[in-house]
Amino acid sequence: MTVESTAARKPRRSAAGKTGTTGSRAAGTTGTKRAAAKKPTDAGPELVQLLTPEGKRVKNPEYDPFVADITPDELRGLYRDMVLTRRFDAEATSLQRQGELGLWASLLGQEAAQIGSGRATREDDYVFPTYREHGVAWCRGVDPANLLGMFRGVNNGGWDPSSNNFHLYTIVIGSQTLHATGYAMGIAKDGADSAVIAYFGDGASSQGDVAEAFTFSAVYNAPVVFFCQNNQWAISEPTEKQTRVPLYQRAQGFGFPGVRVDGNDVLACLAVTKWALERARRGEGPTLVEAYTYRMGAHTTSDDPTRYRHDDERAAWEAKDPIARLRGYLESETDTDEGFFAELETESEALGRRVREVVRAMPDPDHFAIFENAYADGHALVDEERAQFAAYQESFADVDVEEGQER
Repeated sequence: MTVESTAARKPRRSAAGKTGTTGSRAAGTTGTKRAAAKKPTDAGPELVQLLTPEGKRVKNPEYDPFVADITPDELRGLYRDMVLTRRFDAEATSLQRQGELGLWASLLGQEAAQIGSGRATREDDYVFPTYREHGVAWCRGVDPANLLGMFRGVNNGGWDPSSNNFHLYTIVIGSQTLHATGYAMGIAKDGADSAVIAYFGDGASSQGDVAEAFTFSAVYNAPVVFFCQNNQWAISEPTEKQTRVPLYQRAQGFGFPGVRVDGNDVLACLAVTKWALERARRGEGPTLVEAYTYRMGAHTTSDDPTRYRHDDERAAWEAKDPIARLRGYLESETDTDEGFFAELETESEALGRRVREVVRAMPDPDHFAIFENAYADGHALVDEERAQFAAYQESFADVDVEEGQER
C-alpha cells in the first residue's frame, strides 16, 4: 500500500503559527499545498548519466572507471539483453490478453535499469527481486519461461533460488528488503566477500518494511545494495504524493549514501551498481541507488494507466527510450553493422515463439490448490469454503441441451 502522508497534504506551521518552509530546498518543496504537489526534483544535476538520450557519451570522473574497460562486444551484449527482455515482456503481455496468464507485470521502459544493474552483479552475489525484475532474472540465467508459471497459477515460482542466487519473486510489497538485509547480515558473519542487492519500486519505498531494512542494514553495516526503480507511479499514485525529498536522499537519514542514476542509461546503471556492490564487498555497508526511470505500460495487465496519466508524459519518456539510446551509441561509436541488428531481430522472434509454446503447453492451474496446506490438520471453515467454491465452479459448466454437450 502507498499513502500520501499528512505532511504532504497539509502545510506545517512554525511555533509562531505561521506557515513555514519544509523539506529540502534542492528538492524544490515548500510548506504550501501548491508547492507540495510539485515534483520533488527532475532529472537535474544530481542525476548520474553516461549516455544522453541521443546516445552521446558523457564523461563522469567518478563513475567512468567502472565502465572504462567495457568492449564493443560487451556493449552489444547489453543491447541484446535489453532487446530480448523487451521481446519476452511483450509476449507475456500478449499471452495474458489471450487468457493464458492470470496477470503480468510489464517492465517496458525499465530495461536499462534492470540489465545494467543485473550485469553488475557477480555470480556469488545474491538477488532479491520483486515481481517485475524479468531483466535481472535474465542476467542471472533464469529461463524466461520459468517466470511465467507463477503468473499462470501452476506454481509459486518455477526456479530454484539457490541455483542462480536469484530469489523467488516477492508479491508482498517491500518485504524482500528485509529478507535481503537479513541475508546480507548472515553472509557478513560468515566472512564472505559477496554482496546482496534488493530491488523495489518507488511505491514500496513508502512501506515500513523498507524503513526497517534501512535501519538494520545501517546499524549492522550489512553488505546490501537497495536498488529502487523509481518509475514515477506506484500504480496510480505519483511519486510526489509519497515523498517530500528525492528518494535517494532518504539514505542520509539512515547513515549511508544514496545516489540517483539515469535509469534509462544502461551504462550509468552498470557503473553505479558496480560501485555500490564493490563498496558493500569492502565492508563499507549499504547503499541506496535510485534509478530514475519510467513505466511505459500499465502497472500490471489489470491496470489502466490512461485513467491517471497523460499521453504527453509517456511521449516525453519515449524520447528517452533505453534501447534506442544504446543503439545510437553503437551505430555512431562502434563497428556494429546492420547485420547484428537483423540477427538479433531473428533471435528475438524465436524467443517469442518459444515462450508461447512453453506457456501453452503448461497445464491449467489447479483451482483447488489454494485450499491445501492452509492448516496442517484441516479446518471446518476451509472445508466449507472449498465446497462453496466447487459449487461456484460448477455453475459455469452449462449444458447445451440441444447438442447434449458441455460448452
